[in-house]
Amino acid sequence: MLFRLLRPALFTLDSEVAHNLALTGLKALPLRKPCSAGSAQVQVAGLTFPNPVGVAAGFDKNAEVPDALLSLGFGFTEVGSITPLPQVGNPKPRLFRLVEDKAVINRMGFNNEGGEAALARIKARAGRGGIVGINIGANKDSDDRLNDYAVMTRMMAPYASYLAVNISSPNTPGLRALQDESALTDLLDQVIAARSDAVKDGKLPPIFLKVAPDLEPSDIDAIARIAIDKQLGALIVSNTTISRPDLRSHHAGEAGGLSGAPLKVLALQRVRDFRKATGGAMPLVGVGGIGSAEDAWARIKAGASLVQIYSAMVYEGPALGARIAKGLERAMKREGFSSIAEAVGSE
Repeated sequence: MLFRLLRPALFTLDSEVAHNLALTGLKALPLRKPCSAGSAQVQVAGLTFPNPVGVAAGFDKNAEVPDALLSLGFGFTEVGSITPLPQVGNPKPRLFRLVEDKAVINRMGFNNEGGEAALARIKARAGRGGIVGINIGANKDSDDRLNDYAVMTRMMAPYASYLAVNISSPNTPGLRALQDESALTDLLDQVIAARSDAVKDGKLPPIFLKVAPDLEPSDIDAIARIAIDKQLGALIVSNTTISRPDLRSHHAGEAGGLSGAPLKVLALQRVRDFRKATGGAMPLVGVGGIGSAEDAWARIKAGASLVQIYSAMVYEGPALGARIAKGLERAMKREGFSSIAEAVGSE
């Protein structure tokens, strides 16, 4: 209710200014415990998620509000993308609401305060519980991007519920080339070795890989094969798209990655594609165009064990996660499933 009252005023502001105000508001919330497990609890990669609805990377780039988000009813949150060194990202304006399409275009360019600043915040929340994934990336001007991922892995692995390797942002030139079979194999080998170096005692955090929706069938097959071979924890399907379906907003021609409602059909199909390519042997996280419990349920039945949202919160507010989680519980009951795991891939 409060968000609906505030939304007209927020929409008069520049998109990035409004986003920063949202973070400020979340910081002001009293610190509460993460949400408790419900009937939609699900286990993925050795982790127990109280519900399958998470916040996608990009919302909380600098690990400023993970506990606030968890207390709002999200089953998990993913901070980042975080790079070894701070970087300002691309020139502003770089974030655009496509109101008529319930969409967003961004060309942020991995703007963040760097690994050390984020790590200090992550260490400060030790003992608070909840699942907080850490999404890692490479600096735009890095001479050795594979080493950047290894550096971030060694830095964050001891503190991450899971590590998300982001090679699919369209806003860092050349980054998506790391999805090529040979480059991806080399990258994951370095990340896996760095994780072992960083965590000598205790459980290794699973590695999730975030992929683009703009993939050819041969790319999907290769990524699926490598993910299984390297025993990854999950594939995050998918990042923003560089494609442009029919859009009505005057911002439709802006460069960058498109997210929100227009991505729904493509992202849903990619979950189906990766489900088929992996034979159901690799957990999937469905992302892109999820704005309701019905959207999330469709993604689960297509093969996703978890879902993430971000752009829909621009239009529906941060309470959307809890509403979707409750809606999934109702969908399970309606269709006679005893667990989310039972529903995964059931279409």
